Amino acid sequence: MGIALVFPGQGSQRHGMLDALPDSSALSRLLDAAEALSDIDLRAVAAMGTPEQLADTRAAQPLLYLADWAWGSAALKAGVPARAVAGHSLGELAALAVAGVFSVEAGLELVVQRSKLMAECAAATPGAMSAVLGLDSDAILAVTDPIEGVWVANDNAPGQVVISGTLEGVAEASEALQAAGARRVVPLQVAGPFHTPLMAPAADAFAALLAGAEFADAALPVYSNTAACPSTDGSVLRERLVAQIVSPVRWTPTMTALLSHGCDTLLECGPGSVLTGLTKRVEGLSAFAAEQDGISAVLAEGSV
Repeated sequence: MGIALVFPGQGSQRHGMLDALPDSSALSRLLDAAEALSDIDLRAVAAMGTPEQLADTRAAQPLLYLADWAWGSAALKAGVPARAVAGHSLGELAALAVAGVFSVEAGLELVVQRSKLMAECAAATPGAMSAVLGLDSDAILAVTDPIEGVWVANDNAPGQVVISGTLEGVAEASEALQAAGARRVVPLQVAGPFHTPLMAPAADAFAALLAGAEFADAALPVYSNTAACPSTDGSVLRERLVAQIVSPVRWTPTMTALLSHGCDTLLECGPGSVLTGLTKRVEGLSAFAAEQDGISAVLAEGSV
């Protein structure tokens, strides 16, 4: 059994997401730092925030980063013999921290700045995202390419693709996709046109921040969103993270690449089981959600 640690991104946040985290002497200190950096009572948002507060990029990103990191660190400490890591969108920063590319504290500062830049960009350019069920990415591209202001943002799994763009573009594309045979088109609770060229101002500003950040070579191969192939080279991982904000999340190719490189079991490190559910659509892969199934489930699955 070859195991990869995978980290969910925005959309996995929910009430109680801090309650079941593995014990960590660093976590309380990190939450204090995150609240100071973001100027948001993150503990209150996680415990009893409104849906709007939970969906706020500025709160969701640091909360998810810390939850993802806590589960990933616990997995390694428990002896899970991970061969690789990958993160979905925001989750990629947690993957990089767990792989030792930067410290959890340095990553937290990047995440808070990333969340602010993306929130500012989304406020200046309102947009939407919707999940398209029942059509493959090629069929979706054939429908959306002629429509202005809409792009394929997440290739999450076979039959589950997300479009993103302007409010008008996503609305027009949603009607066209339903007419083309999509089983459902489901609006997502997000605050902007993420993973599209509309986020270029945020990407440019984030690139400037990353240029001054230290990126070490990774201790584990990292599968980035923008490339379905692994790297441990810190400079390559930095370049891929720069491109991520305006580029699609290539999660289906990432899962198939992990499988082809010997990782047939994914351990989802973070709140919920979104990535575990997506894995069921790829033949040959199995997955466990650390929060629900427990890290011990992976250790018990086979000889590791």
